[in-house]
Amino acid sequence: MGLLPTPAAWQAALEARHGQALQAKFSAATVAICGLGGLGSHLALSLARAGVGKLILLDFDRVDLTNLHRQQYKASQIGQPKALALADNLREANPYLALEPHVVRLTEDNLAPLLAEATLVCEAFDQAEAKAMLVNAVLERFPEKFLVAASGMAGLGSANAITTRRVSRRFYLCGDGVSDVADGLGLVASRVAVCAGHQAHMVLRLLAEEYEP
Repeated sequence: MGLLPTPAAWQAALEARHGQALQAKFSAATVAICGLGGLGSHLALSLARAGVGKLILLDFDRVDLTNLHRQQYKASQIGQPKALALADNLREANPYLALEPHVVRLTEDNLAPLLAEATLVCEAFDQAEAKAMLVNAVLERFPEKFLVAASGMAGLGSANAITTRRVSRRFYLCGDGVSDVADGLGLVASRVAVCAGHQAHMVLRLLAEEYEP
């Protein structure tokens, strides 16, 4: 195994790609990712590679064989808590990333302290009820935080149908808004990754103070 680059070399490489001013904004940010499945695990990896300073990883579930076709886990990690397994994988991609993994099911009662430090919150749950709970709670309790959520990424429909739209001043929604995991084919790795890419890109745009109209 080769030697890791020094922290200074790592930072210089990021600044060479993004520019010093923009990278400073990424490095100063703390992003909470709620749900670490197909959406959340891809989203987290993109943000780690972009040099976002800290990720708060939140999921109660464990890695299962059925996850491996579309989520950023390895066969050797089956049975491990997703929050801890993903933290290990992210450290391989970015050894200087600050991580705060929590093996926890987010509820209305416990989310406030878990999300308090985050600059921005990402919703990446599978279940509609959990999505609605998180969105409503963040909008009500943390009106100063940006929220990037997802709705509609199932099936083999065109990837071009997945978009990002601004719902309100601090709330953005990615997906096609129509397809449902319970209909037809369900979740396909490539289309889920497209939606996760939309979420990750919107996070970086918001940190750069770039907003959708």
